[in-house]
Amino acid sequence: MSGEGRRVKGEGGNLGHSAAHGESHPPHPSLFPLPPSLKFAGLAEYEPTWRAMQQFTASRTAETRDDIWLLQHPPVYTQGQAGKPEHLLRTSGIPVVKIDRGGQITYHGPGQIVAYLLLDLRRRKLNVRELVRLMERSVIDLLAQHDVSAQGREDAPGVYVEGAKIAALGLKIKNGCCYHGIAFNVEMDLAPFSNINPCGYAGLRVTQARDLGINASLAELEQQLAQNLITLLQQHKKQHPA
Repeated sequence: MSGEGRRVKGEGGNLGHSAAHGESHPPHPSLFPLPPSLKFAGLAEYEPTWRAMQQFTASRTAETRDDIWLLQHPPVYTQGQAGKPEHLLRTSGIPVVKIDRGGQITYHGPGQIVAYLLLDLRRRKLNVRELVRLMERSVIDLLAQHDVSAQGREDAPGVYVEGAKIAALGLKIKNGCCYHGIAFNVEMDLAPFSNINPCGYAGLRVTQARDLGINASLAELEQQLAQNLITLLQQHKKQHPA
C-alpha cells in the first residue's frame, strides 16, 4: 500500500482497498459486532501501514467490519504524539517516525509480533481502559499457555515478566474508533532498545518469548495472539449485549 493506502507491501497479506471499506456484502447491522476479520501481512513497512490504518478509520461506515492486522516491521522507532525527544538517547541508522498514537518512544523490528486493532469501540460498548486491559490480557494468557507468568501494570500499560517488558501498547481513538495496537517481543534483536528509554521509562528492561524458553514458532504465536484477542472481544460482547 502506498502512502495513500492502496497496498501494504508484505509477505502474507493485503491490507488494501476492500479492508478500508468493509465487506462487499456487509451483514445486517443487527448482527454486529461480528468478530474482527484477521489479516496477516508478514513483514510490512511501518509508515504505509500507519497511513492504511488512518485511511481505514477515516473511511469506515456503520457497516464496516472491524479488522485485526498482524504483521512485523523492519527496524523503526515510533514516537507517540506527546513523545519527548530526550527519550531517544542516541541516534543510529534506525529511522524515527513521529506518529499519532499515545505514549512515548518504542522500537519495532523483525521477530516482534504487532497486532493492530481497528475497532468500532462504540459498537462494541468498549471503553479505552477496558480495551487496554483486554490487549494486555491477550498476551498474559498467551504466555500462561506456555507456563510463563506475566502481569500488567496500572502505572505503565503493557505486559511484564519479572519487571521486564515483553509487550508494549499504544492507541489512537478517532470518532469512537481505534487503531494502533500491541507489540509482543518474540525472537528479535533487543539491542536497539538500549538507544531509548522504552515507553519513556529510563532503565526499563525488555525481554522476549525466546529468552523465556518459549520455542513455539512465530507463526504459531501470532495465531495464538489473534485467537486470544478474538476470544476476549467476544467475551466482552456477551457481557455487554446490545
